[in-house]
Amino acid sequence: MSIQTFSQMQNTLKNYDVSNWSKSVEFGKKMDFTKDLESVSAGEKSTKTFGDMLLDSLSNVNKMQQDADLAVQKLASGESQNLHETLLAVEKADIAFKTMNQIRSKVIGAYQEIMRMQV
Repeated sequence: MSIQTFSQMQNTLKNYDVSNWSKSVEFGKKMDFTKDLESVSAGEKSTKTFGDMLLDSLSNVNKMQQDADLAVQKLASGESQNLHETLLAVEKADIAFKTMNQIRSKVIGAYQEIMRMQV
């Protein structure tokens, strides 16, 4: 998979339709996980899909990267004298990016594993 821009990734996730794929994988009866979901969410209804959660995570990582870049620019230009806050912003962005990269790797690995399954 090649590296794409943030907007291309957003468009890809928005256009991805899991329902067609899941219908092709069904083995006779539908499994109902709503009872499990209700017990986990403790009465809190959520319409957020996995793709939406990934988009939110990508947006948060992108925002952290932009904030870190701005903090470095301010430090370099002399607008800010606070080295500690700048380093914290850079490290937060770095950790968020590494975490998102690991999530991406796990999702791709899971997808590849599913594609290798013989039906």
